[in-house]
Formats: sequence, structure tokens, C-alpha cells
Amino acid sequence: MDDTLKIARQVLKIEADAVLALIRKLDSDFSKAVDIILHAEGRVVVTGMGKSGLVGKKIAATLASTGTPAFFLHPAEASHGDLGMVTPHDVIIAISCSGETNELINLIPFLKRFDVSIISMTGKANSTLSKSSNANIDVSVKEEACPLGITPTASTTATLAMGDALAVALIVRRGFRKEDFASFHPGGSLGKKLFVKVKDLMHAGDELPLISVRTPVMDAIMEISSKRLGIAIVSGRDKKIAGVLTDGDVRRGVQKFAKDFFDMKTGDVMTLNPRTISGDELAAKALALMQTHSITSLVVPDSKGAAAGIIHLHDILKKGIV
Repeated sequence: MDDTLKIARQVLKIEADAVLALIRKLDSDFSKAVDIILHAEGRVVVTGMGKSGLVGKKIAATLASTGTPAFFLHPAEASHGDLGMVTPHDVIIAISCSGETNELINLIPFLKRFDVSIISMTGKANSTLSKSSNANIDVSVKEEACPLGITPTASTTATLAMGDALAVALIVRRGFRKEDFASFHPGGSLGKKLFVKVKDLMHAGDELPLISVRTPVMDAIMEISSKRLGIAIVSGRDKKIAGVLTDGDVRRGVQKFAKDFFDMKTGDVMTLNPRTISGDELAAKALALMQTHSITSLVVPDSKGAAAGIIHLHDILKKGIV
């Protein structure tokens, strides 16, 4: 019988149990660590060797993206000049399962000399690193998921989870909002939803299909076809938006008037009171309006009621705003 799935299930159970066990280990040192970071005037410097270092990079990235300036410092490189990146106003998060990692222990005298606050994440409360810290967060595990008991598995998972707990606690204490998160992720879907405006995506200038109420239908169709938006904005004698002529209007006009349709003026067959949106509104709102009214474009008026642009559904979707 293939034991592959059995082994995988056992690994997941051991790691899940290790994370759940952290709940009972949370104490005043965790709260103290959060307070130290909140009141720090500088940045959070995360450091660790090997697998702990890789976990530390993720913790630093999570902190940085959620309102806590942070970066990862390789402890070996720190002893060869990179300590110059650390200031007395910073906070160190040092990660070591044993709490005795030489590269980290060697940094302690320097950090103490400059009175840099140290938060340790260790698996041994009585280790050198733990005792040298202003706050120690217990990330010890009962066992590793590795059958040899030597490969960091459950311990790295537990440390990663504790790093998330620290970051989320800071999010809540700071009153960090989704708008703040988006400001650090302008290229992500959330950032696009919260920052990309209609005016950033709308067609304007020479791209804008414009006709008047007096434009012959045949000329209007040519304008719609050449601008490839499936719509043209119709302006009245005062230059303000009077309506729109869409592909759908053309089809319905042909059905209703047959060949006489092509001898008519745009003003006779256009759609009145088209849906509009301000250029300063979010593109995400434009998408919501299109979905609500089952349309594919919105007209953007200027401050005087004249046509400023058109925003099309495809432009919003291409931007990744969904």
C-alpha cells in the first residue's frame, strides 16, 4: 500500500498541532513586543540564519506591507558591514530555534551598546538570545514533522504563524485600513480598485467618438466604427451631452425604420439621458454601474456638461479591476 498520503496527512497534523499549541504560549512578552514596535521611532530589522532567515524575510515583508517599516538583515553579512543599516531607533526581531545561533549571538554586544531593542523568537526560553532580549516570543514545538526530527518543518511553520500574529496585532493596534494596505500595493488588484480613477482609463481627445444631433445617421455609424467603442456621444447646439448613439440603437433603428433609417439625423434616433460618471470616481465604481445597468460604457462629462470622455468595460477589465 502506498503510504504517501498517510505521511502527508501526518505532516500536516503535526504542523497544525504545533500552530495551535502557540495559543497557550502567548503571554505578556508578546504584548510587550507589540508595544516596543508601536513606539519605535525607527524600523523593524528582522534577522535569522538558514530556514529561520527565510521565514524572517517573509515576516519582514508582511510587516512592511501592513504599515510597519521593516527589512531583513542577514546576520552573517551584518558582522561584515551591514550593521551600518541599523540605527539606535530600530527594533531587532531575531529568530533562532535554539536561541544559540552564533551569527545572532555575535550581534548582541553591538546591539546592546547602541541600546537597540531586541525581540527574539526562539524555541528555548533559557537560551542566550532569549535572555538577552527585551521580549522573547516562544515558538517552541513538541516535535518536527520530519521523521528524523532534524529538518525544520513544524518549527518554521510555527514561527511563520507567530510572525503573522504579530503583524495582525500591529494592524489592529495601528488602525490600519484597506486603503492603507492598497497604498503599499498599487500594482495589486486591491490597489487598482482603490486608486485607479475613471479619468485614468477613459478615452478622450482624438479617441473620443463625437457627433451632433444634426449628424446624418450614416456619418454617425462611420464615427462609431472608426473609434471602435460601440458608441458615440451626441452633443446639442450648446455643446452639452444630448444623448448617445450605440450599436444597439443602430440595430433597433434598422429594424424599426428599414432603409429610411439611413436618411435620418442622429438626434431622431439617439438614446436620451445616457448613464454618466465623473472622471474623479473610481474605475471600480464605473464597473459596478455597468454591471447594475447591463451596459458596457459610461459617458464622462466635464464641469460644463460637455463630453470629456468615455470609459469602456474592456478598459477596466484589462487593468485588472474585477
